Amino acid sequence: MILLESNNRIIEDTLTLKIKNALANLKPEGISITVADFDGVLYKISNPDNDKTKLNVSISLKFYKELEKHGSDKVLQREYSGYLVKPDEGFDVTVQIDLTNVPSDWEVLVKRIGLLKRNCFAAVFEKYFDFQEAGEEGQATAVVHYRDDETMYVEAKADRVTVIFSTIFKDADDIILGKVFMQEFKEGRKASATAPTVLFSNREPPLGLKDTDAKTGDGVGYITFVLFPRHTNRETRDNTIDLIHLFRDYLHYHLKCSKAYIHSRMRAKTSEFLKVLNRAKIEDESNKKKPSYMGKLPFI
Repeated sequence: MILLESNNRIIEDTLTLKIKNALANLKPEGISITVADFDGVLYKISNPDNDKTKLNVSISLKFYKELEKHGSDKVLQREYSGYLVKPDEGFDVTVQIDLTNVPSDWEVLVKRIGLLKRNCFAAVFEKYFDFQEAGEEGQATAVVHYRDDETMYVEAKADRVTVIFSTIFKDADDIILGKVFMQEFKEGRKASATAPTVLFSNREPPLGLKDTDAKTGDGVGYITFVLFPRHTNRETRDNTIDLIHLFRDYLHYHLKCSKAYIHSRMRAKTSEFLKVLNRAKIEDESNKKKPSYMGKLPFI
């Protein structure tokens, strides 16, 4: 299966081009582009106050206020210290690059800016991974409404961290395909003992969410990941965050790809059947052209 990139390739390529032009002493050009990402996230690259020597990279997340409660500002300050400025109007975070003072490690900086959305999400996971590492229990469950009708829940125990995604399946066949995908995750658990436990429930939320406002009904699915210390320790947590914060998008991406593949196979097979039927047609004898001698009296 294809893994979605946790970085934004358009942001990285645009910044790389601008910085290379600046290092080559080319005349700076103005820029104002808006880029859409998963989960309704928007990026914007622009020149503050029409100053073409500076680049502002801003991000807007509808759920950023919920991430702030879990320390997203501290994580961003750690990752982008010296580059954070006052957010542009309508955006939550803005990082600024001065093209007249490009750092020697600018490629690393560009990679980090491409991970801006990922690093906003990281605050929640790092906080609860730390709770688990310290053996702290009883902390309130983190609730992040990352989409209008979909929610992520994170809870820490002394020996594990539980991450639950609620998602909406708009079509009945999505539920069936979703169950197939979840079964594959269970099979992966058999093949690799280090894989996290994955549970899937349809219509009803897991028992841990019974007393919450978790949605119920047709088309509502819940995917639960049980992460153990081998997934949350400081050596492996970055990879865990890279993978898990995109899981919802990963799942629905592969559902759409699977449906497209099935439809293409159906069309190909239908085309083959039509060719067979066309070859099997019996010609109508009445429409055949009769020989010239037909209907004449026999010669005696």
